[in-house]
Amino acid sequence: MSQVVFGMGGSSDSTEVTATEPAEYTLGKKQIESQDWTGAIQSFSMVVEKNPKNADAFNYMGYASRKMGAFDKAFGYYEKALSINPNHRGANEYIGEAYLMTGNLKKAEEHLSRLDEICTFGCPEYTMLKRAVSDYKEKKS
Repeated sequence: MSQVVFGMGGSSDSTEVTATEPAEYTLGKKQIESQDWTGAIQSFSMVVEKNPKNADAFNYMGYASRKMGAFDKAFGYYEKALSINPNHRGANEYIGEAYLMTGNLKKAEEHLSRLDEICTFGCPEYTMLKRAVSDYKEKKS
């Protein structure tokens, strides 16, 4: 799973993350990998305090919140990431997955459609959300 997460974090197309990541950002990624969701949210909160336009950090905060079952917070963080960068592939994938987890297929499909537009020749985020939507539909039928 961490492979998908790290793919997500680097897929924002954002110019806000520099080549040298702040220590809190690096720590937050390690905490995501070790499933320390609370620690990751704290670390990425420090990142966005210093750089409120860091869509990747907001996306990671959404991911950690979702893994904790705090869907309202997760949706807020994902929406913030998408308000900074509507083309953020990771945020579109993970908010779609969160919508599936809360039973909102229509919203998940909206983000799948958005990823289809963003990923002209396909991308892992599109593939993962498409698979999740398909699995969701199969379980519901």
